Amino acid sequence: MADKNDAPQNTEITPQSKNFSQWYLDVVLRAELADYTEVKGCMAIRPYGYAIWELITQALDRRIKATGHVNAYFPLFIPSSLLMKEKEHVAGFAPQVAWVTKGGDEELAEPLVVRPTSEAIIGTLYAKWIKSWRDLPVLINQWANVVRWEKVTRPFLRTTEFLWQEGHTAHETAEEAQEETLKILALYKDCLETEMAIPVIDGEKSESEKFAGAARTYSVEALMGDGRALQAGTSHNLGQNFAKAFGIQFQGRDKALQHVWTTSWGMTTRLIGAAIMVHGDDNGLILPPRIAPYQVVIVPIPRGNWQETVLPKAREIKQALEARGIRVTLDDRDSYSPGWKFAEWELRGAPVRIEIGPKDIEKSAVMVARRDTRQKDSLAMDGLADAIAGRLDEIQKALFDRALKFRDEHTTRVSSYDEFKAAMEGRPGFVIAGWCGSADCEARIKADTQATLRNIPFGGAKVTGVCVKCGQPSSGEAWFAKAY
Repeated sequence: MADKNDAPQNTEITPQSKNFSQWYLDVVLRAELADYTEVKGCMAIRPYGYAIWELITQALDRRIKATGHVNAYFPLFIPSSLLMKEKEHVAGFAPQVAWVTKGGDEELAEPLVVRPTSEAIIGTLYAKWIKSWRDLPVLINQWANVVRWEKVTRPFLRTTEFLWQEGHTAHETAEEAQEETLKILALYKDCLETEMAIPVIDGEKSESEKFAGAARTYSVEALMGDGRALQAGTSHNLGQNFAKAFGIQFQGRDKALQHVWTTSWGMTTRLIGAAIMVHGDDNGLILPPRIAPYQVVIVPIPRGNWQETVLPKAREIKQALEARGIRVTLDDRDSYSPGWKFAEWELRGAPVRIEIGPKDIEKSAVMVARRDTRQKDSLAMDGLADAIAGRLDEIQKALFDRALKFRDEHTTRVSSYDEFKAAMEGRPGFVIAGWCGSADCEARIKADTQATLRNIPFGGAKVTGVCVKCGQPSSGEAWFAKAY
């Protein structure tokens, strides 16, 4: 996030083609999703932005609980000695850790870490709670805030403090832990594609890109409207690394003492940034209906004695839509013109706008505008709620299909390094190429092109070929991109 003094002051939105980054900031501020604060990198999420987050969390929380997980809460502060127990973990997070060294007027005997993630504190508690195989599995999720001291920040996408859910599970066997890891990744993919209309590539991260201290990391990767990739969620198989570091042991069925197998996984408020960049246009947000705070906005046309004629009918339509389970608002503010309201609700991404005036009442019909296509047509008032529900389903599907088409059109498969470098010019999207598995080749590719290996997709082409960088044998293909 840029310094608050650098926040755009104009009320217009920069076109995407002119400056995508500025367009994004303009939308965040003008649509009143978030605002800058006095602390660098710490945003205030405004009510409209938080309403989007609530809908995402509700959809995700339902899925998490449906798989047998329960919610709990763990402390914000972690003693430094706990964080230091897992060497890979602390090395990975050390540059981003915020420290508390003083409480009131007293220096702390032991510095505290403001949680960047909770494996350390949760691992210590699991060591107390788990004694026998009968105590397993432990399937706990928490909704919380975390702090990572980021150098370059941007609202929602990369902030010093952010909101997320983090799941932490403990299992009796390696097989159960792996099953859990992949189950959650599939859950993330379903939530992103079904609720947010964002198509994702699911697969395994390289050793260089995996979570600090994990045995294996899996991710879901999405493509933004500017051709950059975004890691939308991760699921980590931690093996027994954290169990051994924190002494999480149990008596097995054979009476032998053994370490548990653990996982952790999370999704964050960066999903709001993803929704903006995948679906938005030069007029602002385009929200998939399932995550839109208001799926329908009704704008009455103030002509004649409209408060006695139009407004009662608009309220009647609102009630009918609400009875159908549709989130709707009636914008009856008389201090703004209908044209101003049309532009404002387009900016805020409301999927459907209903316009109703005296002539519409005479025709027993209303004008209905779609935000995604900006198409307008007349719909009869009779059966309107069902028609609008169907329209919302159409918009949800259309947005997913459009995003999928964009991703497919911006995905290139190459066979040589010259082709790879040419494809990576600008912000091209995903580039698929053979990779030998070498961290050195991966690092050289990043240095040459700024592209990172996003993941190795499940079910991808297991092409026997050569590495795009070194020419050594390659057993499969990886997906690369410039990323946020």
